[in-house]
Amino acid sequence: MTDTPPPYGTPDHPRVAVRGEARLEVDPETAHISITVSARGKDRRAALEDLTRRNSRVLELARSYGPAIEKLETGALSITPELTKHGRDEKIRAYHGRVHVTAVLNDFTALGEFTTRIADLDMTSINGPWWSLRPDSPAHANARRQAVREAVQRAREYADALGAHLTALVELADIGAENTTPAPARPGGIRSRGAYGGAATESSSAPDLDLEPQRQTVYAQVNARFTMSPPKL
Repeated sequence: MTDTPPPYGTPDHPRVAVRGEARLEVDPETAHISITVSARGKDRRAALEDLTRRNSRVLELARSYGPAIEKLETGALSITPELTKHGRDEKIRAYHGRVHVTAVLNDFTALGEFTTRIADLDMTSINGPWWSLRPDSPAHANARRQAVREAVQRAREYADALGAHLTALVELADIGAENTTPAPARPGGIRSRGAYGGAATESSSAPDLDLEPQRQTVYAQVNARFTMSPPKL
């Protein structure tokens, strides 16, 4: 019968605990753009009609880019009356309308042209881009594998320093599972250029923006515990 090393350290089976870490800088996969369409008028119906027309123009323009727009979502819509400043009664001076649209692009060669054309529309503002990776991006798995390999390598180095060798893995724990806050990601930048020809629509009078995709930093951390053979002290 084979003796199984206990999960805790003993003189015959000392335990070594290490942390494996990995930090990868990778290209982003998506860019998020926030678009706000506005309208203002003295008449509620006119303000609403202007807002509807401008919102339709934004959606039409976004859809013309086809698969380059991965996601297109409408957020909050508001129609707000503006009262006169010094009037005692509820006299309305104007109506303000706003609708928020979020666009997620996966083709960064289209991004500069798209943002320029959106910004060139009447009563339309744009914020972004915000660069990101998808939750199921292979970069996350690559970072985790690298963190595990570093943990094993570090444990072997400790064992080698004692003239011993690893005998068993006792525990492998993700840092998040132990309520430890991972280190924050640090932004970086790379240069990306290209021309997009997927949208067969009217050309913009403004030049396309040259946007720089921001490199994303992916972290992975694990705690690993091993048993090793008796050291040669």
